[in-house]
Amino acid sequence: MTENWFDSDVGRYVLEREQAWFDATSADLFGFNALQIGQCHIDFLRANRMPFRFNASVADGTLQARPEELPIAGQSIDLLALPHMLEFSPNPHQLLREVERVLRPEGHLLLAGFNPFGLWGLKRTFGSQRGYPWHGRFLHLTRIKDWLSLLGFELLSGRMVCYAPPVNRAGWLRRFRFMEAAGDRWWALGGGVYLLHAVKRVRGMRLIAPRWEDRWLAKPVWAPPSNRIINHKSR
Repeated sequence: MTENWFDSDVGRYVLEREQAWFDATSADLFGFNALQIGQCHIDFLRANRMPFRFNASVADGTLQARPEELPIAGQSIDLLALPHMLEFSPNPHQLLREVERVLRPEGHLLLAGFNPFGLWGLKRTFGSQRGYPWHGRFLHLTRIKDWLSLLGFELLSGRMVCYAPPVNRAGWLRRFRFMEAAGDRWWALGGGVYLLHAVKRVRGMRLIAPRWEDRWLAKPVWAPPSNRIINHKSR
């Protein structure tokens, strides 16, 4: 269902803008381990150059697991992409807590979500809620920012995209192309999709750059679900 929607005219319209943002934002983020949760048929981290990149989902990921209960060692991920997962999670706050758990201090989170306001939100409210993405719970940007702040994330940047109405006709989408520039200037919160770049901060911690050793790269980042490992600095 999700794959079919991204192959539609309106899906390609969304994907083109999201992929451009993920490419530009992730290209210069460095570390060892990068994880994408959900939408595994699309490589949103293709521009990133970390040596170990993988994805996770319930059915078709490199790692098959519930996003809210990842069998991954704590503080082991340097970059995590979360494209349109919160609005379809049964417990989005728990999913963000799990994201915070597996990210290293100063680790980066790239998040995409559908905006409940603007033309896209109106279609979901007053139109049919059957099919992707209309059956999801579109979460307000302010709520996402509050959750991230409570979990210790600092928002580095963000933007809205997809100001055109969600019509599934390529010709009409081309006619509404002028709304992209106009929306950024005059209707900043009216885009169909919001994109956020946040970093995990840990108060009182002094970050020491890791040694780039081959033996470290060989260390696995996932752990059995019943015995999840949380890495702590030895005293």
